Amino acid sequence: MFGIPGKQAVTMTPKAAAQIIKLMQAEGHAGLRIGVKKGGCAGMEYTMEYVNDADPNDEVVEQDGACVMIAPMAQMFLFGTQIDYETSLLESGFKFTNPNVSESCGCGESIKFDEALFAK
Repeated sequence: MFGIPGKQAVTMTPKAAAQIIKLMQAEGHAGLRIGVKKGGCAGMEYTMEYVNDADPNDEVVEQDGACVMIAPMAQMFLFGTQIDYETSLLESGFKFTNPNVSESCGCGESIKFDEALFAK
């Protein structure tokens, strides 16, 4: 929907793709849908859910065998995002490097988007 021909809406690091594949195989799902919703201390939060079928309006990104679907209302907010998977001594999880984010909270769970996105 908001894509540029020849450029994927989001990219995944090899670690992220491997983790998505692992989760989908363990749970028996076709892919992972990512989106955004209102919430958190900065105003918005990322969402992730297992899905068996893509919605006709989802942006589907397949990379290295991993399948991510971007919910229609989130596409303009997530375009250009890189998804990574990080593991540390205390936690592990997906990390989003999103060029559209203007602020994030200290916990890293909540984000605020560049106001220019709302003017489009």
